[in-house]
Amino acid sequence: MKEPTISLANSKGRRSLDRVEGFSTSIGAGNVFKGVISGPGHVIVLGRVEGDSEIQGTLVIGDGGAWVGDIVAHNIVIAGRVDGSIRADGKIEIVSTARVHGRITSPVIAIAEGAIHEGEMHMGEVKRFTERREPE
Repeated sequence: MKEPTISLANSKGRRSLDRVEGFSTSIGAGNVFKGVISGPGHVIVLGRVEGDSEIQGTLVIGDGGAWVGDIVAHNIVIAGRVDGSIRADGKIEIVSTARVHGRITSPVIAIAEGAIHEGEMHMGEVKRFTERREPE
């Protein structure tokens, strides 16, 4: 079994995790949860979930974690695998180890190089910015 590698201890640069001061629900590596997860707290999945969610907090699916079903949360960080639709009212962050199959809907979506997404993507208003970093 693959050990989860998303480091929540070093969340600098992951603004979706800045306000997360602990998880009210966790599905550990090697565990399977079948059903609906809902509520106001933050949730971390390092195992497998088969079902839907309606979470008012942040959902983190760690590297090695998997979710089969539809996800609704305020912010979502994905480092594992998702098969189903994903909707966030805040932000969706898909890191390089993620594999997502399904529709993604959020006003803000960040996808790292190396991540795989197969499906539709729907965003709110497009915000333009000027790159301030020097080209390499």
